[in-house]
Amino acid sequence: MSYRLVSCLTISKDSVSAQAFYISPLELEFPLLLLLPLFAELIVQQHLMRYKRTYRYDAVFALGFVTVYDQLMEGFPSDEDRDTIFQAYIKALKEDPEQYRTDALKLEEWACSQTSSSLVEFPSRDGEVEAILKDIAERAGGKGSFSYSRFFAVGLFRLLELANATEPTVLEKLCAALNINKRSVDRNLDVYRNLLSKLVQAKELLKEYVDREKKKREERSETQKANEVVKNCLGEYQYVIQ
Repeated sequence: MSYRLVSCLTISKDSVSAQAFYISPLELEFPLLLLLPLFAELIVQQHLMRYKRTYRYDAVFALGFVTVYDQLMEGFPSDEDRDTIFQAYIKALKEDPEQYRTDALKLEEWACSQTSSSLVEFPSRDGEVEAILKDIAERAGGKGSFSYSRFFAVGLFRLLELANATEPTVLEKLCAALNINKRSVDRNLDVYRNLLSKLVQAKELLKEYVDREKKKREERSETQKANEVVKNCLGEYQYVIQ
């Protein structure tokens, strides 16, 4: 069963981004609809970040958002629906979904080839990703527009994760190299970990619901088939006795 997004969301319309997402002509399969209120709230919050005077898109922020989004949508069967919501969400913010995906992949591939040491040594090295990180560090240091956010913190965490940089001091060194307040990062990562824990529980409940509904549909289908068999048998019997 499909539903139009406009018929199932009740969200704040205080932001243009929220309205754009709200009226997107999406056709989505249940149970993806259960997550739409969450995305609606996220986009209202992200709208405030997006239109701050100091906001400027960067690849670490994109990596953080893509990481959160993919974890939220993990386990859902329809790749098409996942991509549809992603496209609608980013376009509602008047940004480029392909750029988000491309930059996130670029940073992931780079981080996979790094070590705990090389990850924090980007200021002294050359390369495309190193240049991106240097630009962020310069802007965060007060020489340009930079707006820290929770998604940026998640992006940093993802870099550490892919580089297998498990030592606590690595995050401290990376924050220092990027001119980012580590306390803010720690606080946001605690929120992120708590979100992941709740998400696991929510997905378990959702899976139980989906399995239960699937079983009901199968039972209804079997009952319908049995009724058709009985009906056909009765029809043949009536034909014989005529």
